[in-house]
Amino acid sequence: MAFVATLISSFTPLFLIFSPLTSYTDQILSIHRNRTSTGFSLDIPLIMLTASILKIFYWPGARYDLALLIQAVIMVAVQVVLLKVALDNRPPWRGEGPFKTMEPGRPWGFWRWRAQRPYWEYLLGLTLSLLVMHAFVRPIAASVYTNIIGYVGLAIEAVLPLPQIFSNQRAHSCKGFRLSVLVNWLLGDAMKMGFFFMSEPGKVPWAFKLCGIFQACCDVGLGAQYWVYGDGQEDMSRKSGLEKDGRLT
Repeated sequence: MAFVATLISSFTPLFLIFSPLTSYTDQILSIHRNRTSTGFSLDIPLIMLTASILKIFYWPGARYDLALLIQAVIMVAVQVVLLKVALDNRPPWRGEGPFKTMEPGRPWGFWRWRAQRPYWEYLLGLTLSLLVMHAFVRPIAASVYTNIIGYVGLAIEAVLPLPQIFSNQRAHSCKGFRLSVLVNWLLGDAMKMGFFFMSEPGKVPWAFKLCGIFQACCDVGLGAQYWVYGDGQEDMSRKSGLEKDGRLT
């Protein structure tokens, strides 16, 4: 047991640091190669960018493990690239007006803007707002500020799989969502759970542990969807075969 704990404590920090690259590089390349982000939920970059920025501002007060801070910084860089590639390869626009939503029911069409500029304005506004709070609020109520920033950021990250789960459920397919991302999420959950609960007391705050458990449960549900629905390749192959046979026009 001591050997396992030592192995986890030695290897997991490296895995966590590089996990943004291993998790999302294939998704970025797939969208760029296929020239479409159909099936990929834009809410994934929204959640990960918001959560990672909040986690960066959480660190000065919580002083959690340095590997988790480095992971958050790298995640911001990777998600910015993923968001840019996904926006550049969105399906054809249907509707008029720069702020008309692609999906009904979103207040003010949030994160479904036609133009790209509002996406970057949101991220800049979030960062500047946190800088102001860090400079003026934290000195007054450091403990409350730190706890709120930490739990909000980690709670947002914990719901990461939900938009993709809902998207898959609506389409009855996981087409557009890379299996490599799912595998890395599940592997990451296993590594994080071991790291969180086998680390020295106080090294990883309970906020990480609680939100990690919830996210792991959601990832398992996403895995079940992939098992049931597949990635849509079988349906595409069947359609192609019918077209060749002249049975589908």
